[in-house]
Amino acid sequence: MKQSHLFYKTRKEVPSDADSINASYLIRAGFVEKQMAGAYALLPLGLRVIKRIQNIVRQEMDSIGGQELLMNVLQPKEIYSETGRWEKMEEILYKIQTQNGKELALGPTHEEQVVTLAKGVISSYRDLPKAVYQIQTKFRKEARAKSGLLRGREFIMKDMYSFHDGEEDFEKFYELSKKVYLKIFGRFGLEVKIVEASGGVFSEFSHEFQLLTPQGEDEIYYCNKCDFAQNKEIAQFKAGDKCPNCDGEILVSNGIEVGNIFPLSTTFAEQIGCKYITNEGKEQYPVMGCYGLGITRCLGSVVEIMYDNAKNRMVWPKEVAPFDIHIISLNKNDIADSLYERLGPKFEVLYDDRELSAGQKFAEADLVGCPIRLIVSGKSLEAGGIEVIDMSKNSSTIVPIENIEKILNE
Repeated sequence: MKQSHLFYKTRKEVPSDADSINASYLIRAGFVEKQMAGAYALLPLGLRVIKRIQNIVRQEMDSIGGQELLMNVLQPKEIYSETGRWEKMEEILYKIQTQNGKELALGPTHEEQVVTLAKGVISSYRDLPKAVYQIQTKFRKEARAKSGLLRGREFIMKDMYSFHDGEEDFEKFYELSKKVYLKIFGRFGLEVKIVEASGGVFSEFSHEFQLLTPQGEDEIYYCNKCDFAQNKEIAQFKAGDKCPNCDGEILVSNGIEVGNIFPLSTTFAEQIGCKYITNEGKEQYPVMGCYGLGITRCLGSVVEIMYDNAKNRMVWPKEVAPFDIHIISLNKNDIADSLYERLGPKFEVLYDDRELSAGQKFAEADLVGCPIRLIVSGKSLEAGGIEVIDMSKNSSTIVPIENIEKILNE
């Protein structure tokens, strides 16, 4: 992509209504545009990051047997009436009517619909286990949308639902999901903690994946030595207490919840009448689990952690960066053009071919945040080639033009 063609524009001023690092940066850098409180349009740079996040999630969900589908945003009242959640979810449901007076909801979650679909697929223990997921836009009536992409009314989420022949099989898959979630967040460049939280009516505990940071709105109590961690809503500790699992000390931190998983038992299957025949010939309800991951929330969370406010600079983790490489030409477009043509088929490349000053180009490059920069200038050519800058390591080296691909592949 030539930067002269890119649909974006940076801003010098911080948006007056930006209440978080991620909202301020993403708007100024031309990644998103705020449409209203809790709703952001994804511009090309932001969408490129979102697609890379989605691709990682797809790879890892597929690796544990998940199958992707896409359910409906428009959901009829009837499926919520079966579970009683048309009234119970009143505070978060966006409800609308058709011209014929039929009541609908804009989907905030999809347990009802996925179980309805499963009724047509699962009839025998031979049909189990099954796990299906979607990456879908959700809508929730947040009383106070805030913190940019971290708490919105319209957002993108991955939700997976699993169906099992008994608790033992469910528990194996549940533990496997914990491991793959940690792998996903690691690929995003996020170090998260698995935190026990309330399981509601379904179980004693659910598990949240919390990114410990002062910008978070949750309060997390965790051990400084072992993996013990609980959300404030269930914690019975205070800072400085001894860990119940080891001789460590309880610490307290704010956290951003980037994902959660929880047992559903057989509740939804019973309410909707999803049954199967066991190996013993008996009717049974499948044991279910639900596995959520905030796609747009992860975008915002990466910014909260990675953005350097002091230097006004973003460095995206390699796997989620909008582009792999940023070529910056300083009045050497003939050589930079040739380099762009060479690298374009092999890498995701952004090429700043614009007639701007070096200072303007570097300032905007700091906002775009590609992990690798290739500077083509008279100075670099005199020194023997192209200046290769690894932004994550803050290192720079001159590489002969003919060796560029080799260096980039290392």
